[in-house]
Amino acid sequence: MDQPLSDDQRQAKSIRRFTTCVSLILMTLCNVIVLVGLWISGINLDELASTPDAFNSKRDICLRLRWQPVTGVSDPVPLCAEWINLSDPSGQTHQIQREITLRQGPAGQYYANQRIYADYQLLILVLFVMAVIALGLAAKWYLVSRYRRRLESAAGPGASLVH
Repeated sequence: MDQPLSDDQRQAKSIRRFTTCVSLILMTLCNVIVLVGLWISGINLDELASTPDAFNSKRDICLRLRWQPVTGVSDPVPLCAEWINLSDPSGQTHQIQREITLRQGPAGQYYANQRIYADYQLLILVLFVMAVIALGLAAKWYLVSRYRRRLESAAGPGASLVH
């Protein structure tokens, strides 16, 4: 037969059950907060993690040229603005992004400057996720300790809980 549980064992079991419920609820809530925050911010994770698409004359076919200003050069230069990548099975055309700035290297070749603001967006996203996790952990600690104090006060001044 099962032995009846003592008050301390019942309270410890109640605290474990409450801690589990709070953890599950806060995990769900924090994930929802992160996803809603990501949706509201408008950050595109595909763009954030990818490098800009660039024309490569050895593997691509240029469809359209555009005059593009280049940092360090007085006149705009003709660059391929739309091309087909022969290694891409989808057959989609690729286009140079408008916000990319170009610069001329020492060998006379042109290079695309990476977008610096993407690094800041990624940093802000990571800081936001860390803040949500920290606030979730603080909320869990507060709720569990408050529940524990409430059980202790209900049990009486001489009772102790198993921690």
